[in-house]
Amino acid sequence: MASEFDLIARYFTRPTPSARLGVGDDAALLAPEPGFELAVSSDMLVAGTHFFADADPVALGHKALAVNLSDLAAMGARPRWALLALALPEADEAWLEQFSSGFLALADAHGVELVGGDTTRGPLNLSVTILGEVEAGQALRRDAAQAGDDIWVSGELGGAALGLAWLKGELALEANEAADCLDRLQRPRPRLALGRALLGLAHAAIDISDGLLADLGHILERSRLGAQLHLASLPLAQAAARRLEQPQVLRAVVAGGDDYELCFTAPPAQAAQVLQAAAAVGVPVARVGSITAEPGLALFDAHGGLMPMDAGGFDHFAGR
Repeated sequence: MASEFDLIARYFTRPTPSARLGVGDDAALLAPEPGFELAVSSDMLVAGTHFFADADPVALGHKALAVNLSDLAAMGARPRWALLALALPEADEAWLEQFSSGFLALADAHGVELVGGDTTRGPLNLSVTILGEVEAGQALRRDAAQAGDDIWVSGELGGAALGLAWLKGELALEANEAADCLDRLQRPRPRLALGRALLGLAHAAIDISDGLLADLGHILERSRLGAQLHLASLPLAQAAARRLEQPQVLRAVVAGGDDYELCFTAPPAQAAQVLQAAAAVGVPVARVGSITAEPGLALFDAHGGLMPMDAGGFDHFAGR
């Protein structure tokens, strides 16, 4: 049976030309570019909580890195390095080959070097730490929204949550809709190019991992402001748009997790530049509301009526 170090060498050790020292020592040695700050984030995916234990390992490798890259996208940072820690029930080399192929393919696509990590025996658990760079003093932050800002959302909402509901047998979807929603759930596309394009245009940003209302709520809490959102302006995945009258689908749109789109705020005077920047990187964006000086989060329906909504998204300890 292959040892821990054999598995690391076989599936996760590659050249790391931008690191002073990569895999193989007690720690990696890294040096950010002059004039840049390090942006560092860590996310954990746990079998039974974030994914089914029999999930496709290629897609799982992709998602393990993608959710971390999405955090850097929300900061406007450029990804550079990653560390990967795995708890594995057994040393299944076929599974590791597929998992590593999904992880490393996305890493290659975004210039990320794997510079370290760890493996151990235990319940299936994937933990990634991502390091990126952003120009000093320029990072997009949750606490920088301003009253009067437009609220924008990239891509489409609701598809990933509907994909999960379909997997769990809670929602019926057409075959093409199910395929699209599963792709959104299992292979999120981190909006790194958009995050970089928003530097100097947006005031605040966050990635939508736990649901639009919950994640926008983090911006409002940190910025000490409020917001008004308009349901009719939200960009919807096709499966969601066809079923929006269903309460389960409406909740998936405004409070479902795993979209990994960007929610950001920018002054109205920058609207044309925001649209131009988003078009230049090939990511659709939509204005969905505005930031208010008065605290609180209000959601309005297509007729301008105030909708009573629970703003809570996914919470690991609240059971939702």
